[in-house]
Amino acid sequence: MAMMITEECINCDVCEPECPNGAISQGADIYVIDPNLCTECVGHYDTPQCVEVCPVDCIPKNPDYVESKDALYQKYLNLTRKTG
Repeated sequence: MAMMITEECINCDVCEPECPNGAISQGADIYVIDPNLCTECVGHYDTPQCVEVCPVDCIPKNPDYVESKDALYQKYLNLTRKTG
């Protein structure tokens, strides 16, 4: 599952630099997470780093993007694949 940011987001800017995949960006009103880039930090860390640093607990799993740990790891491998 990818993570998502809810409307409780206070735009504190701490989650964006913590994402190793660059999945978090400023949206129209709050930060957003690109589900195609989010691996829940699988392959990088044991826990999602955005959740670890969020002061208002507004980053749950996104129920629209259900993925197994294996699928998240495959996404991580695809995102970090060295080319050339």
